[in-house]
Parts: sequence; structure tokens; C-alpha cells
Amino acid sequence: MRCNCLWPWVSLEEEKSLLMSRSEIPLVGTAKRESPEHVRLSLAAAMTLGFTKGWFYRNAKLRCINLLLTYDRGCAANCAFCGLAAEKSEQAVARGKFIRVPWQTFPLDEVIAATSDAPANVGRVCVSMITHPHAKRDVLAVCRRVARDTGKPVSLLIAPSVLTKDDLWAMKDAGADRIGVAIDAATSEIFDRLRGKPVGGPHRWDTYWRTFQQSLEIFGEGMAGVHLICGLGETEQELAGAIWRARTMGGTTHLFSFFPEKGSAMEHHPQPPVGTYRRIQLARWLIDRDRTRIEAMQFDGLGRIKHFGLPDADLEAVIMSGEPFETSGCPGQDGIVACNRPYGNEKPGSGIRNFPFPPEAEDLEQIRTELWDYAAAVATSHDFTHRR
Repeated sequence: MRCNCLWPWVSLEEEKSLLMSRSEIPLVGTAKRESPEHVRLSLAAAMTLGFTKGWFYRNAKLRCINLLLTYDRGCAANCAFCGLAAEKSEQAVARGKFIRVPWQTFPLDEVIAATSDAPANVGRVCVSMITHPHAKRDVLAVCRRVARDTGKPVSLLIAPSVLTKDDLWAMKDAGADRIGVAIDAATSEIFDRLRGKPVGGPHRWDTYWRTFQQSLEIFGEGMAGVHLICGLGETEQELAGAIWRARTMGGTTHLFSFFPEKGSAMEHHPQPPVGTYRRIQLARWLIDRDRTRIEAMQFDGLGRIKHFGLPDADLEAVIMSGEPFETSGCPGQDGIVACNRPYGNEKPGSGIRNFPFPPEAEDLEQIRTELWDYAAAVATSHDFTHRR
């Protein structure tokens, strides 16, 4: 059997050796390796830049280098679905897992040098903040250096809980051209329950949407996007409504399918049914391209999408293009999505949710079947409490 991606078809010991590089130093008992001098790279980025050996399933190519600020104390937030939750930050950093894959720490100087010499398919860099007192200072330093020294467009995934509007202006001055705001939850109730006071977190729903609006004012229409996660307990109608809200404000949506992070409060929460995710992907594509409106869509009594507000022939053409089911994210200079995050939502294999490349004919036939599958597509709600 051909193995195109070294994750997850390796043993634990093999995995550990594959994630070591010339820059890697054991975390325990060493000097601090924190931002801005150091950043963390996703496994896909480390492979693409040559820090780690590996192959991508079906020869996918990463088009965006994802960097994450890093601090020994970790993230001050405590989101129920996140592997960086504050109550286990030391464990999370030592394990090095976030958004399903390992994120290892490297010197920024080496990352910039490798990115400057990256393959031609790399068209963007995204720098992600975490909730930390130094993050708004350090993201500027990292952004400024990456933009200046690589010449690639830079997106910032920001932490609204530690920012002001003036900080957004400073980000633009530092060279960022796009902003991402990870609102994640489709409703205020779910947001508060999974990211706010009930889990001991600092985040507030109104703060995130206000920062998104301010980002659009400063960076321009279409130059800011929200991150939304399908499968946190919302209905399809609620998630479509959040996508519509972002669009009417002048932005777009970058869509994710929930994946249970081991050790998080939601590690036993199920992924959303694939039919639900396919319908939300299609709705997002239509809304973001102004092909439908929320009031033209139809939903059943369980909040599931039954009609997309488009004539059948037009809808079929959109489906068979495959575009709605590719990863959504910031584009490169060629206008094509750069932040394609290969296999960030699922393990490599037949169950691809966000395609990091155009789906092939066999994929499209499977997608058509999944799209109209309503089995188990009912929102579930879990009571997550802060564990000490």
C-alpha cells in the first residue's frame, strides 16, 4: 500500500523521530523558546519547508505556511474544543498537538529563510496569535519580519480579547493584508458555553464580532474573514445564519469541521455527520459568492437545509464544480485559496472533508451522495464544565 502522508500511519516512536529536525531541542530543562524569536509550525508547514520528512496523501500541496506564536505558559484561554486550553497548557505544549496535528517550535530566523526559498506553490503566510499578554506585541514583530524578508502576503489570525482597534491599525502598518477572527461558534449561547465564563475563559461574543467589524473597516471589504466550526452543537440553520451575518458585514467565512482533540473537554464529542458538513460547505460557498441569500434558503423543523435558494440546474453545476468542498481560507496572490490546510479536519484517507485540491470525479460522486444524506444530522448539545 502506498503511503503519501506519514500521518497517522506510523508508530508513536516513528512519529516522534519524524517530528525532530535540526532545530529541535527537547522542551524540558532548556532555555525558553518563545515568540517572537521562536514560532511553532504545523506538521504540513514543517514538511513543506524541509524541517521534517514526509509525504502528503494524494500528493496534496500546502499553499500557506501557518505559524503559531508560542509561550511557555501557553494560552490564557480555556476553550472546550481546543488542545491549547489553559488548564492543561503545560501538557498541551509538551505534547505539541493543536488542530489535530503536531506543531513543533523553530527559530523564526530559520523559518523565514526556509519560507523565502519555499516551493512555488506556497503563496501566503499566516501568523496566529494566542491569548497571552505579549501576543499583540510579538505578532507585530513576527509579521513585520515575515512580510519584509519573504515578500509573501501575510494574514494574521488574531486574539480579540487582548486587542484594541489601534492594534489592528498597527497590524496593517506591520505588513498584514488580511485578518482572520476565529469566532468558531455559530451562536452566542454556544460561544459563551464553550469559550466564556462557564469554562473559565476570557472570550466574549460581542467582542469578537466587534473586532471583526473593525477589521473590515481598517483592512477593507473582503479582507477579513471569520472562522466557524461545524459541529459544536448548532443547527445547520444557525450556522448558515452566522455565515450570512459575516457576509452582510462585508467579510467571508473560513469553515472547519469539528475534530475531537484528545485531552480537551470535548474529546468525546462526535464529529458532525458528513451530510451536515457538505450542506454547510455548499451554503457557505453560495453565500460568500452572493449566489443565494439566507431568506431564499429553506430549512426543515430540525434546522436542516432542504433548499439552497438556487434553481436545480444551477445548483447541480455548482456541486459538480467541486469548488464548495475545497478548503476555504485566505487566497494567495493568484486569487486561489492559499490556506488549504491539508488534512487538518480529518485523518488522511477516504473521508476527506475539506479537499486541499480540486475533487476528482470519484470524489464528486461520493460528495453528491453525502450531500443529501440526512441520517443523524440533528444538532446535539453537551454540558461542558470547567475541570480543575
